[in-house]
Amino acid sequence: MNVIDRCWRKNSEWRMHRYQLATCSVGYAGKMINNIGNDLIHYKVTDASDDPINPKPNTLRYGTSIIQGKVWITFQKDMQIKLEKPLLISSFTTIDGRGVNVHIANNACLMIFKATNIIIHGIRIHHCKPQAPGIVMGPEGKVIPLGHVDGDAIRLVTASRIWIDHNTLYDCQDGLLDVTRGSTDVTISNNWFKNQDKVMLLGHDDGYVRDKNMKVTVVYNHFGPNCNQRMPRIRHGYAHVANNFYQGWLQYAIGGSMEPSLKSEANLFVAPMIGNKEVIYFVLLGYKKKI
Repeated sequence: MNVIDRCWRKNSEWRMHRYQLATCSVGYAGKMINNIGNDLIHYKVTDASDDPINPKPNTLRYGTSIIQGKVWITFQKDMQIKLEKPLLISSFTTIDGRGVNVHIANNACLMIFKATNIIIHGIRIHHCKPQAPGIVMGPEGKVIPLGHVDGDAIRLVTASRIWIDHNTLYDCQDGLLDVTRGSTDVTISNNWFKNQDKVMLLGHDDGYVRDKNMKVTVVYNHFGPNCNQRMPRIRHGYAHVANNFYQGWLQYAIGGSMEPSLKSEANLFVAPMIGNKEVIYFVLLGYKKKI
């Protein structure tokens, strides 16, 4: 049991003290204490349906967009949620899937767009598909236009103080987790990433220099089986990658380009029996090198 889990899981009555989770984060997200307090609203999802324009009360989208202020979202029972459009999550929102099996799958998935202080914990997100341009209910109950969205499980765009913990992500048409366009102060911990080509991208593209300020902690995660590359791949910014388990890979495990800073420590790499065994892939001054 790692330091995050010891903080809350050792308490057999954690269901009565759910909000303690906000004090358990590590790394660049910091302690998520801004997500709790006397003004916190506890919202329970009882309806697995989704309306991207006029979300109904008791649905997940209603909790992440219509309710304003600090909201802690839990689920009444096991659920399979098929989102009709990407789910935009408001600032100061916690999605807490502990105690039930919640799947978000088979269509659109999650996006954090220009938002801060968000926890996503204990959700299974898989088989995410690209989405055509359209309108969707966004933060603070405002309908906003979205362009084409790739089929990522979770996509961060200009987001900060985000903690993604204890989720299972797999089998999406693009990647599993993207941290892009100036996003920073992100902790990615205790997640299981599997069955995916491009797993995790930190940094939008080679020309987006604002990502030089990006700081991300990747800790206590399980990568594999059947992951190919980008665990993570980082551009421009800084990533601390520690205490992760790599259960094989096809192309490479950790990659970097555009002069990023990367600290990799105490990771366990179990190389595949056949094929490529390079752990690190990086691009330096136009040359590509594997280690």
